Amino acid sequence: MERSFYQFALKYRGKLDADDFSHFSDSMFLDHSFPKSETDFERLSKYIEEKAHPVMRASVFDEMWREYADE
Repeated sequence: MERSFYQFALKYRGKLDADDFSHFSDSMFLDHSFPKSETDFERLSKYIEEKAHPVMRASVFDEMWREYADE
């Protein structure tokens, strides 16, 4: 079974030396309405743009998505 983007992004959570990915991942974890089982770029991108916390910037999502897609 393919891992969801949420499952992929959790690996960046809780870094002591926080960066954009870890800030995004920490905010995503705390967002109870984040689509945790989603694997579709368009649906996730729409959620990020319309409903996500400002820390979850679309530019960071795009970078993380590239890594996710390359796995």
